[in-house]
Amino acid sequence: MAMAVALFFVVGALAAWLALFPHARDGLLAGADRLWTRVGGIAGRWHARVGSRVDASGRGLRDGAAWLTGTFVRYRPALLLGLVLLVVPPLLVLQARRQVLLPGFDGAVGSRGDAHVLALLRGERLVPPGDLPPAVFATADAVRVVPGITSADRKWHRLDPDFQQRLLAVYRVMRDEHGYEMALVEGYRSPARQARLARQGAQVTRATAGRSWHQYGLAADSAPVRDGRLQWDMADPWTRRGYQLYGEVARSVGLVWGGGWTSIQDYGHVELRRPGVRSRE
Repeated sequence: MAMAVALFFVVGALAAWLALFPHARDGLLAGADRLWTRVGGIAGRWHARVGSRVDASGRGLRDGAAWLTGTFVRYRPALLLGLVLLVVPPLLVLQARRQVLLPGFDGAVGSRGDAHVLALLRGERLVPPGDLPPAVFATADAVRVVPGITSADRKWHRLDPDFQQRLLAVYRVMRDEHGYEMALVEGYRSPARQARLARQGAQVTRATAGRSWHQYGLAADSAPVRDGRLQWDMADPWTRRGYQLYGEVARSVGLVWGGGWTSIQDYGHVELRRPGVRSRE
């Protein structure tokens, strides 16, 4: 995209230069005229050489070459402008459509799922899914597993844009490659809510206010959905496999998975650790 902008600037500056300085424009046109005259001379000599070697049956070829040479000479300024207009826009479009990888993603591709993630991160911007009914987050299991889940923030726009796209790519791969629908349980978390959770003990969270990536929109808690219900039971093979796959895909896009921690396993948690963010607190 930067190259396309630079090219636009160069073309615009050239056009302005030609419009504001007639002498420069005349000089450029004179140079183009000399170039086309030279091309016409070469074409004329080629035409004469061809004409000397063919008989009357080749008269049509000679006439065509003469017409082409005459057209070049007569309309050379228009043809030059047309050539620029035909070549420059496609180059700009190709440059603008160049695939861009999210910063910090190393692009390592292993499994088919990783390849899918790579294609998503290099493709168009992913759109967050629609909101689930509030009742999904108000079941007895949900309230027991996630304290204060009914009032948790699930607004996708409050997540860091880079992190949001990585998480959406994970969701897409989980659905398309593995058949799991994932739901955002909590994204952004205020310092006040973080402090309340920390007071409930290390079994809930070890991070105090300002020390959790949730406060910066760089962390999220998710859960697989089956039959309209969030799934938490790690004793269930389907659920256990879903969280394990979720962790693998999340790691493939550069996220840290809470299920891989040694002190406390938080299977639904992923975060994007960005240097220098938490030090500001």
